[in-house]
Order: sequence, then C-alpha cells, then structure tokens
Amino acid sequence: MMPEAYTLSRDPFGHLVLSRPGAPDVIVTPVRSFPISAPDEGISLVDAQAQEQAWVERLQDLSDTPQRLIAEDLAQRDFKPEILRIHQASSWATPSRWDISTDRGPAVLTLKSEDDIRRLSANALLIADACGVHFLVRDLTTLDRASRKILDRFL
Repeated sequence: MMPEAYTLSRDPFGHLVLSRPGAPDVIVTPVRSFPISAPDEGISLVDAQAQEQAWVERLQDLSDTPQRLIAEDLAQRDFKPEILRIHQASSWATPSRWDISTDRGPAVLTLKSEDDIRRLSANALLIADACGVHFLVRDLTTLDRASRKILDRFL
C-alpha cells in the first residue's frame, strides 16, 4: 500500500504526480498487475522509465482523492469494452467483420486473424480488432448460444 507520506495530485498538464518528503516530485502512471482478474488490486505507480515509485495493494484502501486520481488514469488507459453478444460475422474466414453489442453500446469490430483472439482463462477472451481496440469476453458461458457458435468457429 502507498505510504501515507506519499501524496498524489495533478500537474497543470493533467499528469499524475507523486510527491514524497525530501524527494523530487515524479510524474507517474498507474499500471494494473492483474487487469482482468483483479483490476483494483496490485497497482504499481511507475515513472517515465517504467521504474516503480509506489505500490498500491488495494485501490479501496486509499483515501478518496488518490483513489479517484488513480481510477481516472486507469479508466483512460484501459478502455476494454465487454462483448455481451455477437450478432453476426461477415464470413467464417479472416478478415471478418463482426456486429456486436458491448457494455458501451453497439459496435463493429474487424478480426484480422484468429491469432487476435487470446484466451485469458478457460472462460475469458481478449479480442483485438483491426483498429487496435481490445474487446473483452469476461465469461463465455454467459454469452447466448448464437454468440458462442460464432466464437467457436474462430477458436
């Protein structure tokens, strides 16, 4: 957990700044250790050279201001819409255009290759589209039968 002697704030450019007594302020970036399985645990605050400057065991253990600042930064970096349903795929070969519903609304993704579907666990997938957006399937078993059937053709 981040020691109480550390404080977090934003500089005039919106960067997250870590301040410690007797040390220069450092611009830091929060990085999740386990972004899918434990997104609010094990967060490292790293500098521009990727050197860890502070460790946050659990985001909920921090006071309101640092918790909010870290959560804002993480939300900007970790945009991963969750796929709720796959309506159709344009073809069974890649590249393939998929019409999907996500937790952020309807979307279209282009799957360049079957290699762009990465299994995170037995039931979780991360799918990269041609534009570089990563879509998350948190649990295959919660998808409807038609969506699972489309996915099965590419797995």
